[in-house]
Amino acid sequence: MSSVPRRLRFPDPREAVRGFLRTHADRLRALTRWRVGRELLGAVLIVLLDGWPGWLEEHSGWAAAWWGAVYLGLYELRLLFPAVALLVGTWLVFSGDHGGVATIIVLAYAAGYRIAPWQRALLTAVVALALHILAWDVGSPGLSGPFGSFVMLTVYGMMIALPFLVGRYAAQRAELVSTMREREERLVNERRMITRQARLRERNRIAQDMHDSLGHRLSLISVHAGALAMDSGLDEHQREAVRVLRSTALSAMEELRGVIGVLRRDVEPDEDPARRTVEAIDELVEGARRAGVRVSLVRGGKPCPLPAKVSHAAYRIAQEGLTNANKHAPGASVRVSVKYEPDALVVEVRNNPPRVRKPAGSGFGLIGLGERVRLAGGLLHVGELPSGGFRIAAVLPYEDTAAADDEPVEEEEEQLAEPARPARRWAGIGSMVLAGAVVLVVVGGYVWVGTQSVTRVVSAELYDSVRVGQPEAEVMALLPGGAEPPVGELSSQAPPEPPGSRCVYLVADEQSYTSGGQKVVRFCFADGKLVEKHTHLQET
Repeated sequence: MSSVPRRLRFPDPREAVRGFLRTHADRLRALTRWRVGRELLGAVLIVLLDGWPGWLEEHSGWAAAWWGAVYLGLYELRLLFPAVALLVGTWLVFSGDHGGVATIIVLAYAAGYRIAPWQRALLTAVVALALHILAWDVGSPGLSGPFGSFVMLTVYGMMIALPFLVGRYAAQRAELVSTMREREERLVNERRMITRQARLRERNRIAQDMHDSLGHRLSLISVHAGALAMDSGLDEHQREAVRVLRSTALSAMEELRGVIGVLRRDVEPDEDPARRTVEAIDELVEGARRAGVRVSLVRGGKPCPLPAKVSHAAYRIAQEGLTNANKHAPGASVRVSVKYEPDALVVEVRNNPPRVRKPAGSGFGLIGLGERVRLAGGLLHVGELPSGGFRIAAVLPYEDTAAADDEPVEEEEEQLAEPARPARRWAGIGSMVLAGAVVLVVVGGYVWVGTQSVTRVVSAELYDSVRVGQPEAEVMALLPGGAEPPVGELSSQAPPEPPGSRCVYLVADEQSYTSGGQKVVRFCFADGKLVEKHTHLQET
């Protein structure tokens, strides 16, 4: 199966629910006092910032408690379903007068931080914009026209888009830092492993030199001393000296064997080739089965004697495969196969796809396993199965055809090492560029609005000079023309118009910041004459 159809497959809903519950149960178990305290502090700030003015001002009693519970529930819902919390919060905050500026900013930041795929993040932002437009029409604050649309987009950009982009930037930078730390640890471990391999290789070379040179000469000394002891021409004193010489040579040989054994001993204490052979795989599988792993063992072919390195490598393949399956695919079934083919021993460990994919490991176990198989003269294959599972398989020879110690292993290590997460050097830059563009558009728009000349306003002198009963044509000629102020619908809070009249609404020239709104004048005409002039306050 190719990768594209595999991506298009829909997951099992039951497995998705189990994985979701398992993931968040792990998060709950990993909670710290600092995290709990931070959540409580955030809830208190939501109440303080959005409670007044907000639901405490608009409602009282149980209604205020209800809206407070709704807002706090949305604040906590962001931890499980950040997209749903943002969309519901967008509708609630902008479709009524309940307040919620701090809540919607927090929800937008959490959605940008927690939604990982950019496709899902883009879809969430677009749906939030659509809901914002609908909610703005429902709870419009008296603004319409181009200026009202500009204010609506400004509110969306500053309260939703900007925190959303900042959250994505923070998440991407955190992922970059985590990846760099992982790579640093990986490099340190690789350096440590290379140093260990070089040390072991050098110790093996020293042991080989000692065995070839000193061992050979000590053996010659022992043989010559034994032959000299049989010489009949030696007296008793000389014979005693020869026996001491031969005994010393034999003792030196024993000590040399011990030193060589120490130099060749691996640092891993559990590496005992005499116990960990291909026959011990049955015990290994039985132990894993007792530990709760669903594992089966398949044997095939006629068993035959194997070299110690080959038998030990077969055991280590089964051990590493079971360890990886239990670590990265818990709950998945595992099959271990040991088959004696006509020309080689084939050992294979494969597991089904995991219920919940765990993070990738360091891969050093597979690197060490590949080196062990190479030294035994075999070939190792590691990789994912088309079904989504994982497979470790090795072909081991029946003869002892180990590779030379000084053979380069860099190519095999590259094949066996699990790939690290790619470190994107420019992670988060796109989010910050978009955030900067939002700020520039908003600031630039307000600067443009502020620089526009406004001439269609009514001065106090003009308002006083117009008289009721004056012809409509004369009044309209006196009214100013040109650019109107960037305001919304001026008649939304005006008193009822006179029956049968047509009214014109204009903004007064004299305004006060302490009035809580803007002064609007109205001229109503009927039968070609001015029948009413009125002033009211349009609250903002």
